[in-house]
Amino acid sequence: MNTQPTEGMNEDQLRDLIQGPGDIEWRYEMRRECQQILPGLLLGPFQVSKNLEVLQSMGVTHIVCIRDAKEAFSVKPRFPDHFQYLTLDVEDSEEQNLIRLFPGARQFIDQAIAQGGRVLVHCNGGISLSPAFVVMFVMQHYRLSWEDALHYVQNRRYCISPNGGFLTQIKEYESIYKATHAVAAYPQQQQQRVVSRRKREDDEEEDEPRYEAKRPTLSDSTGNPEDAMQT
Repeated sequence: MNTQPTEGMNEDQLRDLIQGPGDIEWRYEMRRECQQILPGLLLGPFQVSKNLEVLQSMGVTHIVCIRDAKEAFSVKPRFPDHFQYLTLDVEDSEEQNLIRLFPGARQFIDQAIAQGGRVLVHCNGGISLSPAFVVMFVMQHYRLSWEDALHYVQNRRYCISPNGGFLTQIKEYESIYKATHAVAAYPQQQQQRVVSRRKREDDEEEDEPRYEAKRPTLSDSTGNPEDAMQT
């Protein structure tokens, strides 16, 4: 999925993007359901991933199963014949490194959506682990600040609450993705400068006066070239 930068948006457009649909009334039981965060990207709890009929009705094609290693016996892919899975074993603790695991998850989601699929990202409760990954995805997708990305996801799944360690990593990821984007853009900017410089040099060469080289002639002391050719 290509990023959709928000630099061209005015304040009202950016606020509307972050706030999302205003006609949704959050109910407590909705925490047991999943919500669409982006076109093709859903976020929810493990409970949703156990219902084949619901998954198929929502058009899910890919599932990112994020679980604490201690939950592996219960939180696991249930329908490998129907969906493509990415399973990540992590710990829901403040010491867990999410940034290291995120690139693989992002690539999986990007490829799925690019193929026209729909991805469900879930952990056990859909409260801390999976939302942290989705917030980082939204941040890079829209090139938002970490706060705006967090609010964006919260306004679509109100019950999310990444733990303190995950929030710290979400903040750190803002500078990481911005640096990555700057590095990726640098070669293109350099290439544009080289092309511009070459064009400028070509234009300058065309403006310079051109002189035809004359063939040298032999001459004697009298200045007569024919006499100089005689022996």
